[in-house]
Amino acid sequence: MKALHRVTLVAGDGVGPEVADATVHVLEAAGAPIEWEEVVAGERALVTYGSALPSAALDSIRRNGIALKARLRGAPGSANPNVTLRRELGLGTQLRPVKSLPGSRYPGLDLVVIRETTEGEYAGLEHRVVPGVVESIKVITEKACLRIGEFAFAFARRAGRKKVTAVHKANILKMSDGLFLDCIRRVAARHPETVLEERIVDSTCMQLVLDPYRFDVLVMESFYGDLIADLCAGLAGGVSAARAGSVGDGIAVFEAVHDAPAEWVGKNLANPLLLLGSAVLLLEHLGEVETAARVDRAIAHVLEERKALTRDLGGSARTIEMAQAIVAALS
Repeated sequence: MKALHRVTLVAGDGVGPEVADATVHVLEAAGAPIEWEEVVAGERALVTYGSALPSAALDSIRRNGIALKARLRGAPGSANPNVTLRRELGLGTQLRPVKSLPGSRYPGLDLVVIRETTEGEYAGLEHRVVPGVVESIKVITEKACLRIGEFAFAFARRAGRKKVTAVHKANILKMSDGLFLDCIRRVAARHPETVLEERIVDSTCMQLVLDPYRFDVLVMESFYGDLIADLCAGLAGGVSAARAGSVGDGIAVFEAVHDAPAEWVGKNLANPLLLLGSAVLLLEHLGEVETAARVDRAIAHVLEERKALTRDLGGSARTIEMAQAIVAALS
């Protein structure tokens, strides 16, 4: 009998508990050898513990080294708990692979966005200079830039990919994005087997829409990555194609990228792929590659059949009904 992987489950807020239940249902049906340790974070934790990120939740993730997390909400006007969690756990690199789903306008698309997650505009350093004037500080460090650069080129080598595109705005932000580019170039010099391309962020967006197949692995700072990863998911099929894993030293958190409309909460209307796609990445990270592939094939089958899709995908199925269809497709 296979040993169980102990994984922290953070069901989160909004439709999080509903999509978390659906995701666990699919993974259990697929035979994933996972023992879940559920913890509370977000709005529910704020009410109960006075903190959106109670120590019990963070300690569980540190202890297990891996987690599956839906979206978290914090107190109005407070720091985003999803960003704070990454910072607290040292999850400075985010992997956002993008593959076309059935029906996508770009079939066969297969690219990867790698972004920094704790610095840049996401450092959250803002202050009011005078009434009507606010200053926001963009923080870039050599350490973080080298870290994502090393991750991107190591990933490209392991995955057999041939090109890494460094996305920047160094033509305007000469010091901050200039430091980012310098770090990426230094890393690239140690990986001659992989081509380095440098591209300005606005040009990257246009080229992604015109011909996304020209890209392979893209590496960038936090803010650019947030925008471009969602743009790529849109090209590949929408929120169902959005998957994310944030990684650090010995810790990885696989997380939902999006929530669903507030009026859907508690009504079992949300798309289970909001979290299930990232759960597939979690399985791959655990080395359960065959199980991950089976779940991916089942998802593709349901999307192709178009008989049990949720409202956002043009159907009328409930969250659990789409999850049950995926389970049926496993066999």
